[in-house]
Amino acid sequence: MIQVNQTTIPEATVMAEVQYHPAPDKRAAILKAAESLIIGELFRQRAKALGLTVKSELNIASDDNFLDALIEQEVNIPTASDEECEQYYNLNPQRFHSSPLLEVSHILLAAAPEDHKGRIEAKILSEQLINQLQQGENFSQLAKQHSICPSKETGGSLGQISKGQTVPEFERQIFTAEPGLMPQGVESRYGIHVVHIARKVAGNLLPFSAVQQKIAEYLNEKVRRKAVAQYIHTLITNAEIKGYDFNLSDSPLMQ
Repeated sequence: MIQVNQTTIPEATVMAEVQYHPAPDKRAAILKAAESLIIGELFRQRAKALGLTVKSELNIASDDNFLDALIEQEVNIPTASDEECEQYYNLNPQRFHSSPLLEVSHILLAAAPEDHKGRIEAKILSEQLINQLQQGENFSQLAKQHSICPSKETGGSLGQISKGQTVPEFERQIFTAEPGLMPQGVESRYGIHVVHIARKVAGNLLPFSAVQQKIAEYLNEKVRRKAVAQYIHTLITNAEIKGYDFNLSDSPLMQ
């Protein structure tokens, strides 16, 4: 049983809340559930003390509804200035480049992630094909012979691709590679890819005016999250809580 300023949160309520808090083990889930209920109760108690009426579209106010009302009433959250946005832009230019373009061909040797034998066989075949290509074999012909991707009909060509057009595990490897035949097969959820990059066009730095709004939204959200964490910290510090030991530095909700 937990008490928050003399208000009791029964064990049954905590256990019913557990289902909404996935965690590696039952104890961690119970801790998350307890934290959530305690913080929600603190929101409701503070709103009542301030005389706030909190409503939602469904007439059932959630913890977020209470938090939004409390933050609006009690916390002054500054917004990022144009100068701060421009400073962030100048200090982080790598974040504001358009996606590079790659002209790519591949040979897909199919093997599901759980098919360990198939993956080993596909990897061995990829090494053989790479060796043949290094010896001068024709990529298009080998693609038509071995690839299971529909692109084999065009010699394995995927055309020009930018970031976000392929699966992440494939993308991470090809966009860091240099033009030419990649010396090792590229693994993805679909199998092993033999990859040739015909051309690579680097992305360009986007102008500040094109990203200023997104930078402002990012900085404002960052400041808001910090303010919310500090506000929750204050509520907990000023409360009398029994039956739960709040370790503020380790609390996943606080983070």
